[in-house]
Amino acid sequence: MNTFKTATLLTGLTLILLFAGQLIAGERGVTIALGMAVVMNLMGYFMSDKIALAMSGAQPVSREQAPRLYAITERLCQRAGIPLPRLYVIPQPAPNAFATGRSPRHAAVAVTAGLLELMNEDEVEGVIAHELAHVRNYDILTASVAATLAGAITYLAQFGHFAMIFGGGHSRDDRDDRGGNAFVALLMIILAPIAATLVQLAISRSREYAADATAARMVGHPNGLIRALEKLGYYNKRIPMDVSPASASMYIVAPFTGGGWTRLFSTHPPLEQRIVALREMVVLG
Repeated sequence: MNTFKTATLLTGLTLILLFAGQLIAGERGVTIALGMAVVMNLMGYFMSDKIALAMSGAQPVSREQAPRLYAITERLCQRAGIPLPRLYVIPQPAPNAFATGRSPRHAAVAVTAGLLELMNEDEVEGVIAHELAHVRNYDILTASVAATLAGAITYLAQFGHFAMIFGGGHSRDDRDDRGGNAFVALLMIILAPIAATLVQLAISRSREYAADATAARMVGHPNGLIRALEKLGYYNKRIPMDVSPASASMYIVAPFTGGGWTRLFSTHPPLEQRIVALREMVVLG
């Protein structure tokens, strides 16, 4: 179901791009915007692990330094049939974790020192399983495709904005022909990037649900992950994390959260909804 939802949302992003491009700048505008977005996101895709680890301040750890982390991760990797990722610890007291890397063979998992201190074996296992699920499900690739399409739409809107400002020189007949579409084009310039962002966020939230479900199946039950998410929600409100807002979306629980309308722009589903979905897995057996 989550795979179908993700495919539908990616299709929606593509349709927004094509419709906005045709209306604002024609085929040339679509080609230019998509080309720029692809180049920028390919660079991010191949360098995402290095950028993410550097931004978080994560430090590589050896088996001797973090034996429990290595033992849990190795056990889960054997179950999932994926290579052991590079393991890092982030020197932060708040419990959290993230995975990065373009494929299972180029993956890294980073956990905070607080997570290892505040969580028991089952809870750490649930968190690591969630991060390995992102790796196994190629969620970095999915996020890159979504970012490429959303970025192309944003570039296209900017192109259309400047074209409307500096695009004089048309004949009166041309201006009359374009007049009927001017208001629609202006709305598209404003609304298309917003729509693209919301769809991109929906894809991210969908992949979080999928990673939770995959993690529960990987472990054999969702109990450890449920308790981990409850602890993450508790400590996230009490122990601040020194994290750039640009990298907050990588973590299993976004360090910067809000209530009310701000949830519309969150990359993560509400924790209580994720916990409910996991508990339903217990009921369904």
